[in-house]
Amino acid sequence: MHEYDVTLKTILMRPGSLLLSTLTGTSGLKWLNVELPKVNNRRLDLLGQNADGDLFGIELQSRNERRFLFRMGTYLFATAERYGKLPRQVVLYVGAEPLRMKTSIDVPDLRYRFHTVDVRDLDGDALLRSPHVGDNVIAVLTAIGGEPKNLRRILKRIAACRPADRAGALSELLILAGLRKLRPEIVREVKKMPILDDFVDDEVFGPLILRGRAEGRVEGRVEGRAEGQMDLVVGQIAKRFGRLRPELRKRLHSLKPDELTAVGLRLFDARTVDDLFVN
Repeated sequence: MHEYDVTLKTILMRPGSLLLSTLTGTSGLKWLNVELPKVNNRRLDLLGQNADGDLFGIELQSRNERRFLFRMGTYLFATAERYGKLPRQVVLYVGAEPLRMKTSIDVPDLRYRFHTVDVRDLDGDALLRSPHVGDNVIAVLTAIGGEPKNLRRILKRIAACRPADRAGALSELLILAGLRKLRPEIVREVKKMPILDDFVDDEVFGPLILRGRAEGRVEGRVEGRAEGQMDLVVGQIAKRFGRLRPELRKRLHSLKPDELTAVGLRLFDARTVDDLFVN
């Protein structure tokens, strides 16, 4: 999960992260080198230390892993070996599948557990209210993150960022949205937003917005011509046969442009309204 891993780490390591506070109970950590003794190239995702010297090992996981419990145990003792104390371990699960991994061992002579948080169980509304855009972006992974109104809230917060920060936040949102297959929905929401100009210069959304505007102009011209053709045919039928019944109007509006043209041509020979629809 390399791109997700990097994005989540970046957000967690920013000062003031509500997500970090929720996971560890502390608002700030000093981040340490997480390279552990070289046995099977073990490397923690994040290792931090608070002002009291307590260690926090944070692992990011996007799928259920059968031997994950044993890997966490390896991290626990490897960290203690290097830093001289056992860390508190927290796992943030961001996978699409329900969390099924074991998080504890309780056998004779050994009791071990670590804290696991499924991102869907986090308070999405609190993350959306956070003044930190990284928290707003993380909200896309929560239970309410896929709702159109909440996607719009996230995009509005990103649009309000400084231009220098906007591109990074957009990139993070698109990467994390991939975990929930929400990228198409985000693109659609961007196209509908009244703040499109805030995204026009973005390398991801800019081309989509400009193309959407061009398509909208073409669609508008096509729709205008179709509506004009409909008005003309309806007027001709009314002049020939009198006022149109509602069911006839409905039938006419269901026709494709080429079918409507054929109806107009049949007006020259039709004796009754029903003759207009005879092939």
